[in-house]
Amino acid sequence: MARYTGPLCRLCRAEQKKLFLKGDRCKTDKCPINKKRAMPGKDPKARTGKRSDYGTQLREKQKLKRTYGMLEKQFRIFFDRAIRMPGVTGDNLVGLLERRLDNVVFRMHFAVNRNQARQVVQHGHVLVNGKPVNIASYIVKAGDTVEIKEASKKLNVIKDALKEVSKSGVASWITLDADALKGTFVSVPRRADVTDLADIKEQLVVELYSK
Repeated sequence: MARYTGPLCRLCRAEQKKLFLKGDRCKTDKCPINKKRAMPGKDPKARTGKRSDYGTQLREKQKLKRTYGMLEKQFRIFFDRAIRMPGVTGDNLVGLLERRLDNVVFRMHFAVNRNQARQVVQHGHVLVNGKPVNIASYIVKAGDTVEIKEASKKLNVIKDALKEVSKSGVASWITLDADALKGTFVSVPRRADVTDLADIKEQLVVELYSK
């Protein structure tokens, strides 16, 4: 599967917004957004003027896509699936993105960020309903249990990630047994419940792809 392998902080600088792609580092003074570093490129000031409608829609798409660590082709597949579902397309899209297995592993604090969660899944450390799944884009259903397999429970990278539970808790649509390294995806979250995407306007993504 194709994936972005460049510097993650560059993506945040491009959007001039914290996308929290590097876990705890994003909360420290090392974050380039905290340092107010300029956009990447030779002449960032040339891109700070008034944006066209297309430019605004494109930036919203890029922010959402990069937050979940996806490339364009992968993201478009999810959008095409969302538009075929009943209901509001933007809400459907966010719901589908939240149901990705790598995202669920991240939400359960088995990894410090989605990039690391993707590695945890692809390296075969995760079970869904008791069966091994190593596909990061696997769509989790309501009621599915997600857990770290027994042989992987001693991994320091997972133990360290779990420390975040005591700081920020877990999402309201997930239950977690931190001692057993096992959780349940209770339900697909409502758009309003995904508070860390509060400043992303997914309707602009819908408008962009609908042209």
